Amino acid sequence: MTYIIDGNELADSIRADLEDSVETLTDEDITPGLATVLMSDDPASETYVSMKQKACEEIGMESFHVEIDPEAPAEELYDTIEDLNEDPEVHGILVQLPVPDHVDEERVLNEIDPMKDVDGFHPENVGRMVTGNARFKPCTPHGVIKMIEDAGVDTEGKDVTVVGRSNIVGKPVANLLMQKTENGNATVTVCHSRTQNLEEKTKNADIVIAAAGVPEMIDGSMLSEGQTVIDVGTNRVDGELVGDVEFESAKDVVDAISPVPGGVGPMTITMLLYNTVKAAGLQNDVEVELP
Repeated sequence: MTYIIDGNELADSIRADLEDSVETLTDEDITPGLATVLMSDDPASETYVSMKQKACEEIGMESFHVEIDPEAPAEELYDTIEDLNEDPEVHGILVQLPVPDHVDEERVLNEIDPMKDVDGFHPENVGRMVTGNARFKPCTPHGVIKMIEDAGVDTEGKDVTVVGRSNIVGKPVANLLMQKTENGNATVTVCHSRTQNLEEKTKNADIVIAAAGVPEMIDGSMLSEGQTVIDVGTNRVDGELVGDVEFESAKDVVDAISPVPGGVGPMTITMLLYNTVKAAGLQNDVEVELP
């Protein structure tokens, strides 16, 4: 029987452990604080931010939120980030992307203090990750690794096909899986829009990670028995959320698969909390045990 990797259940388990980590910090008069910044009137972005605030409160963290008019000058966002960088009660900063066209997204990422960059997108943190000395692992890739582990899959020596090469998911998850670490040591193939014979790459892998942002582009005919499939895609089609994998046909073929919704999504938010708790410990020189 195919194992359905329940992201909600796994996220709840990790968050329960994080509550203990938060308690360790509060015993030292430190309450981990996450600041979210929203410069958008997109309903989906507003929902994501609200979910992150709620998740903070549920495990005893502080949540700070700043809303900026999407029509405001870009400098208002940069100044806000500077203020949050200097606020000792804020240990993590997340600017909800995308930002308006008149804002330089690269500058936004560079403006965040690397020690508070709990998304893991600052060039300094990207460099540390690539060289195997990660301060903060990007949230979605880190969540994917945790889900593979939950499925009982040892990645060492395995062939992994990553479909998608974004800076947010594809590239970092490929890098993490190939590193000399307990949940690494895999041989990774990264596929994208110019890849030829995609079906050959997906069928021959032990693990398939779908992160291209194309609704149901991978179906059961492109997969094989014994595989583990992690579907990162979140696409709205006819009012419903679907992944990059056609779930119904895929689940009849593979050994383990994550659904959409209820798969990677809850894990992304959980690993954001994880990074914020870690950041609070690092900034205050308090050793915190993390799950």
